[in-house]
Amino acid sequence: MDFKNKNVVITGASTGIGFATAKAFIEKEANVLITSRSQENLQKASDKINSANLKTVVSDTANLEGIALLEKAVAESGDKIDVLFLNAGIAVFTSIEEVTEEDFDAQFNTNVKGMFFTLQKLMPHLNDGASVVFTSSTVATAANSGTSIYSATKGAVNKIAQIAANELAARKIRVNIVSPGPIRTEGLEKVVTTDEGKDYLASATALQRLGHPDEIAKTVLFLASDDASFITGTELLVDGGYTTYARK
Repeated sequence: MDFKNKNVVITGASTGIGFATAKAFIEKEANVLITSRSQENLQKASDKINSANLKTVVSDTANLEGIALLEKAVAESGDKIDVLFLNAGIAVFTSIEEVTEEDFDAQFNTNVKGMFFTLQKLMPHLNDGASVVFTSSTVATAANSGTSIYSATKGAVNKIAQIAANELAARKIRVNIVSPGPIRTEGLEKVVTTDEGKDYLASATALQRLGHPDEIAKTVLFLASDDASFITGTELLVDGGYTTYARK
């Protein structure tokens, strides 16, 4: 997979899957622009990657003002985007009975509104033949208790991506979805704080373990590469068999 001198934009990339993917593209000699809501987290990510090919932008893509900052940075760079990885997302797990309007709005603003309008505003900056990848989740099709809002946002993301694949096909732009299962990220560590909880998630996969952010990163690079040149509008599950595993 040749990404040398390709221009990559990744939202929500200071930690977790986004960070691992940024690092993987840098290792392939791409030029990478990453976003986060936190300057501190971006600085930490930049220090860890330690590459002149990495640029950072503080941008909260949950609102149009934040997206405008990202678009401005891309426009001022003068470079067209070859790979756009729409990864920024949040999750709050609680029952329908206990969901607050604040929780609802925060998840839809970041996971749906943010991805939709980031794509819209960056469309003019995409090279013809570019690749767009959305981060969704296995919960888009599952029905786990406590995930009603998060699952709904990811279901919406899948449909947006599928329609975008059709609308951008005339420009030879491919649009695909990567749907991780339980991955050992900083986000998961905050939500699942006990070893018992992590063990339970691992036991729900056929491979009997949690995934690693690097495994998602490799999948994103594949979907963004010429090796996936005839793949568009597709959701690729990277879940260790979570969605099909029949627990004994």
